[in-house]
Amino acid sequence: MSTIAAYIRVSRPSQDLEHQRLAIERAATARGDAVDRWYCEKRNASTLEREALAQLRADVKAGEISKLYVFKIDRLSRSGIRDTLAVVHELRHHGCKLAAVADAYDVDGPGADIALAVMAGCAQMERQSLGDRISAARARIEAAGGRWGRPRKVDPETARRARIMKRDGWTIRQISAALKIPRSTIARAVSRKGHYSRRVGDPAKSAVGA
Repeated sequence: MSTIAAYIRVSRPSQDLEHQRLAIERAATARGDAVDRWYCEKRNASTLEREALAQLRADVKAGEISKLYVFKIDRLSRSGIRDTLAVVHELRHHGCKLAAVADAYDVDGPGADIALAVMAGCAQMERQSLGDRISAARARIEAAGGRWGRPRKVDPETARRARIMKRDGWTIRQISAALKIPRSTIARAVSRKGHYSRRVGDPAKSAVGA
């Protein structure tokens, strides 16, 4: 039995899928459709090798999907015109119609390939431009003596305390639970890796004369 489906994607785990879901539900309802199956993932679209997209394509090839809703075409791919058109043509070849609810062009009518090529090219350029801006920002911060990346999750005093606890026989799991800090962060702080490679609050020295 053919099914109406939707594919929604964001690039980062911290991002929310709900905005796309609601927009698709409203658009589908307005067109008299009901979305029966959702394919959702939080993955970068620089490659087509994505789990939810792979499952969607397999289901389309099996004839299970008659229509697919996406928020925008760049949710399928931002890796270039070739990849985008390849996915769209694959959907059409297996009888699956495509609806992009936030794009200004009809992606399933006359002249659709031209519109798709333009949108795919714009998405690729936007992704490349974002990468250039990030690289420039990183170079600027590091040139000024700053540090690129997430801030430390453990201040020097807490790191010192964690090292003392580890020296006294506590496990990483126990320290993590006691200080309410992720185990991976505690492990780096205790072993002085990454941000914690600088020797701050050495427990051996702090314990002298105690």
